[in-house]
Amino acid sequence: MNAVFSPEGSRKLRGGWILLAASIACAVGLAFGGKWHLEREKRARLSAGQSLEQARVKLENARRERDNLRESAEIFGTLVDRGLLQGERRLDMVELVNGLRERYQLFSLDYEVAPQRQLPLPGGRVYPAVDVLASRVKLRMRALHEGDVVGFMEELAASRQGFFLPDRCVLKRVEAASPTAMVPRVEAECGFEWITLKDKNAPRPG
Repeated sequence: MNAVFSPEGSRKLRGGWILLAASIACAVGLAFGGKWHLEREKRARLSAGQSLEQARVKLENARRERDNLRESAEIFGTLVDRGLLQGERRLDMVELVNGLRERYQLFSLDYEVAPQRQLPLPGGRVYPAVDVLASRVKLRMRALHEGDVVGFMEELAASRQGFFLPDRCVLKRVEAASPTAMVPRVEAECGFEWITLKDKNAPRPG
């Protein structure tokens, strides 16, 4: 036992102790290094996942905005084609309804166009660039049957000479003295809004 712990024996074992301590240090270092590497990889995967999700959300938002812009552009183009931005052209409207009267062979047609006014929108909504204007139009007509009245109003609403929005039509049957006589069988009172947009920044005439 004394030989083992003698100064000479200790010197002989010093190299072994140093090697053992170095091995332990290396093992501890590898353990902590491995744990640190695993944590780093975990954080990297988490960060990559978050970045991927953020990129996906941004892509979806971009696609949604693109679709909204495309839809808005299509709607705007449709409204322009329907005459929403061309202002009121009352002579064109008169020619339109008179042409439809002949097409549907109405016995009579009277109309009244009210002065143009600001159209109140739901919730008091306003637009910064345009004013929404409307003129109330009332029609009174007499026809052979209700199909003529319905066709007249449907074609008027689909016209590209203006944005006409029908909102009421009251039909009443007219008694005829003879069932075979070519006389009015239906009276109708209909109304619609003639809607236009006015650019707030447009120069005023004169």
